[in-house]
Amino acid sequence: MTASIPARICLCSGGLALALVVLNQTTAASIDPALERAAVLASMLAVGLMLVGVVWTRAVPEAAARVELQGSQGLELAAGLPAELAEELGWGSQMLLTASAAAVVVVFWQGRCLLRRGLLAETAFVPGATCELAQSRGRVVSLVDLRLYPGRSEFERLSPGLPAVVVQPFGSQGLVVLGGWSPRCFSRSDLSWLEGWARRLTGRMEGVWPIDGAPIQTGVAPSPDSAPDFPDC
Repeated sequence: MTASIPARICLCSGGLALALVVLNQTTAASIDPALERAAVLASMLAVGLMLVGVVWTRAVPEAAARVELQGSQGLELAAGLPAELAEELGWGSQMLLTASAAAVVVVFWQGRCLLRRGLLAETAFVPGATCELAQSRGRVVSLVDLRLYPGRSEFERLSPGLPAVVVQPFGSQGLVVLGGWSPRCFSRSDLSWLEGWARRLTGRMEGVWPIDGAPIQTGVAPSPDSAPDFPDC
């Protein structure tokens, strides 16, 4: 974590003041009680300045640099989806890409890829152990820095070198996977927004796509030829 300029000034000022106090004590001709009291007070002030610098750095951390990722911008949506579901997926993914630090959005339902949008890699992404863990627990899994995560190889196909990932389950068989541009890039508000969209998706999906069944085509008689064409995620 890099300190900002005001935090650096506090740290340097406190360190310099503490060094001057020590120098003054070691070079004084005689040590009397007044000098000792002044040295204690000056040392406390110097240490206080240094603590202000440390707290400042933790309270206002410098944003991580954006990582240059490989891939091309695009949108892949499963063909044959009901119009209202396709509109919901398109709207929600666009909001995530523009209002948060997401670089890529992938939506799965019943193990099938419904949407892939943003910075697309050439390889197909297959959910692994981390996605299964999020699905089984029914809770979001946020990996703020993939460099520190042993299972980061699972997300290499999502986008090589991806620095951060969020896996949000929805319903009983749905997943939204977000890849971020930089480490620690997703804020609490981003995660809250993602959770809200996941709840909205649950209602939409279970309304038009029963569990372990084909999507319901509103106003159209069901046909074996109307099954969606799922993109390779």
